[in-house]
Amino acid sequence: MPKKVLLDVDPGIVDAMTLCLAVFDPTIEIVAITSVGGNVPAPLAAKNLQAIIEFLDPPRLPRLGMGNEPDEHPPVDFRHVYGFDGLGGTPLPVAELRSQHPAEKVICDAIRSDPENVIIICMGPLTNIARAMIRDPELPQMVRHLYITGGTINAHGNVSPCAEFNIFADVHAAHTVFHAPCTKTLVPLEVTNQVMFTLAQFDQLPDESCKLGQLLRSMILPAFNAYRQCYALEGIHIHDLITYFVMTHPEWFETQEMTVDIETEGHLTRGMTVFDLRNIPELPAKTDVVTQINAKTVLREIMTGLCDAANQME
Repeated sequence: MPKKVLLDVDPGIVDAMTLCLAVFDPTIEIVAITSVGGNVPAPLAAKNLQAIIEFLDPPRLPRLGMGNEPDEHPPVDFRHVYGFDGLGGTPLPVAELRSQHPAEKVICDAIRSDPENVIIICMGPLTNIARAMIRDPELPQMVRHLYITGGTINAHGNVSPCAEFNIFADVHAAHTVFHAPCTKTLVPLEVTNQVMFTLAQFDQLPDESCKLGQLLRSMILPAFNAYRQCYALEGIHIHDLITYFVMTHPEWFETQEMTVDIETEGHLTRGMTVFDLRNIPELPAKTDVVTQINAKTVLREIMTGLCDAANQME
């Protein structure tokens, strides 16, 4: 039976790639997709989500929810990498919804409609998830599993010396979520950085004779140029895709149980994920943290999945 999944995304080229895989994946049933500000501001994230879903036109349209900015929004996004629109300047027409459903309400409704059966995959800041938990305090006990892209075990951050972007973007939301009593798996930078999507994989994408090939090639090529200019890397990181496969293929990964907390106040350490391995009962609920990955298998499966999705769109 397909796993019931809710995706919380901040599209973003890599989030868009993940959506291309997920909406055509026969092993999952997407009950809802919510947008959150992160790679791009919240209104643009909502517009991008609608545009991507309209373009993909999946066999079953999921319910969409649109998030707002966090209460304390740091002056940072990744449009210098992903383009002014977050999608590499790819022109995607969209009929914007006149009446948008709040993301936290969509999350609460999806979980309440099927308690203990819906998995949430978080690919951006945890704003929506924290707000849903505040809106419905019983929600954490009803979530089947929460997968989170974010954090860094060794304090080698990508937005500050010791903070990862998704956690840094809404530290108070992250603090709320990691203290919530639900089953969680964290996929940190040490794992996602092990996989680079290079020009070798780009050449294996569906070609421009099909709709999905046109979309992927248009979005991804500018990201290669940005990564080369900003980071001197000949490839792009695909953090959110890794988290997706942690959920669909846990056998490709190794995890270690740890207590995770978030530094919310430090001038230099704000957004740092702190891992406490002490055996103290009073510590917050433990989290499964991914520590090892079968990178070659993941890359191979990504290419296979995108080609399958392209065939289903034709």
